[in-house]
Amino acid sequence: EEQVAEFGMTFGVGGFILFMLFIIFDLARKSKAGKLGTFVLFFVLSFGMLGFIAKAVIQKIRGL
Repeated sequence: EEQVAEFGMTFGVGGFILFMLFIIFDLARKSKAGKLGTFVLFFVLSFGMLGFIAKAVIQKIRGL
């Protein structure tokens, strides 16, 4: 069960993050946000995902 949960957290959430990045890109494209607007959308909306990735990296480094 632990291995399945680890797999789901790694690849399931990773796939979900990629899907959310696609949604952000599609939102920027459909709203004709321009380069700066697209950057702001990715920067602001990706902050939560960055925290999740940082948590995973810190856990790997510390061996938790």
